[in-house]
Amino acid sequence: MGFPQSPTQQQKMESFSRARLEDNGDSILGSYSSWLREHPSALCTFEGIMKKAERKEIAVFLDYDGTLSQIVDNPDQAYMTEKMRCAVREVADCFPTAIVSGRCRKKVYEFVQLNNVCYAGSHGMDISIPLASSKSQDNRHQTRALDEKGDEIVWFQPAQDFLDTVQEIMRLLKERTTRIDSAMVEDNKFCISVHYRCVDEKDVGKLKQIVESTMEAYPTYRITCGKKVMEIRPPVEWDKGRAIEFLLESLNANGHCNVLPLYIGDDDTDEDAFKVIKRTKHGFSIIVSSVPRETVASYSLRDPNEVHSFLTNLAKWKRSASSS
Repeated sequence: MGFPQSPTQQQKMESFSRARLEDNGDSILGSYSSWLREHPSALCTFEGIMKKAERKEIAVFLDYDGTLSQIVDNPDQAYMTEKMRCAVREVADCFPTAIVSGRCRKKVYEFVQLNNVCYAGSHGMDISIPLASSKSQDNRHQTRALDEKGDEIVWFQPAQDFLDTVQEIMRLLKERTTRIDSAMVEDNKFCISVHYRCVDEKDVGKLKQIVESTMEAYPTYRITCGKKVMEIRPPVEWDKGRAIEFLLESLNANGHCNVLPLYIGDDDTDEDAFKVIKRTKHGFSIIVSSVPRETVASYSLRDPNEVHSFLTNLAKWKRSASSS
């Protein structure tokens, strides 16, 4: 069974010869074609990936920004296309599927607008799962609630104890960054994002200094860097890797067996999930990048357009396998 590549896939690979530095400075100089030998295209190797997944149950985990939507200047306008929404819906009809994002869970839901996926916001510090899937590994951080359809769900929020302090820091940062034109402080509930994509280059250093000086009063909190963004996180041992472990345990508790995780993401924060898959030697990790960069992911896709093609192929593969 063959699955077509996008028409310009091969041309894209051959034409991209040298890398530019990514916004967060973590990419490496070198030939894209040689990098692809270490992290082959998940489209070109699709049939080989699916062969490894035979007689196993795939669970799909997807980042949002830069994976399901393009990176945009205004993070409030990072809308996914209707075409992408349809692809995610089809995949979620075939496989257990979760969106794992640094955004707050409510905001991700507003972007995605699908009820057949699970949502893990704040880098996995705010997870919503069906009640039947809940595995009681830490009852202190679990809360029962009703979703939009009136069904019982469980919120798992391991950073709940730090919420008041996170909101306090957010208020301070909003007050102190007002003099930096185009700086944006985003409330992601259990973490904070300070965006500087539209900030004048001469003011970026000032903005970073404001953030760092503010955080001196909160020495246990972490500042991490992404694509034109600084993120502040509370002192909990939790990340996207721990989030997918929790979600996989929840699937096992709900009767799923022999589950194979497939994770697609584009950001440094997704490396935590890639590391879990690499450590367990169980599953598929796919980095979304159009340039060579440091990653532990096994496969790659260039951009959200290729993510769409991959997800479409994945749903077609499942339907074909189910009917044969």
